[in-house]
Amino acid sequence: MRLDRIDLAILDHLQRDGRATSNEVANAAGLSPSPAHRRQKLLEESGIIRRYVALLDQDRVGLPVNVFVSVKLSAQTDEHLAAFEKAIAGFPEIMECYVMSGASDYLLRVVAPDLGAYEEFLRTQLTRIPGVRGVESAFALKRVVYRTNLPIRRRPRA
Repeated sequence: MRLDRIDLAILDHLQRDGRATSNEVANAAGLSPSPAHRRQKLLEESGIIRRYVALLDQDRVGLPVNVFVSVKLSAQTDEHLAAFEKAIAGFPEIMECYVMSGASDYLLRVVAPDLGAYEEFLRTQLTRIPGVRGVESAFALKRVVYRTNLPIRRRPRA
């Protein structure tokens, strides 16, 4: 699906407010509500809009600790990679996981209520996954920038 300026306006608005009304989305896109709603549905059906969520305050729900964990596996075969990815998919503490180039195989972002809970997670779960050779943890001291909106750019009107 090729995105035009109207699609980008709808997406931009919904990234800022996923609970926007049809009228609000329509106004942001410069359309009447019915065509704006059709466009939004097409964006959903095409998979560009994957889902709508509520963003929670991490501190207020009792998970203030962010740990960035570099994981090195004993081997980088397809089987080892798949087994690791399957194992971590079941850990709700892992918020993000990326396959990396360079010194580590994976980079994880893990949340925890405190350092003790993270240490227990590390000891009893993460390091017990078969094939994990090494783990290095870096604790975030302060969040400086956190975004959920992708930097889509509105194209100039033709």
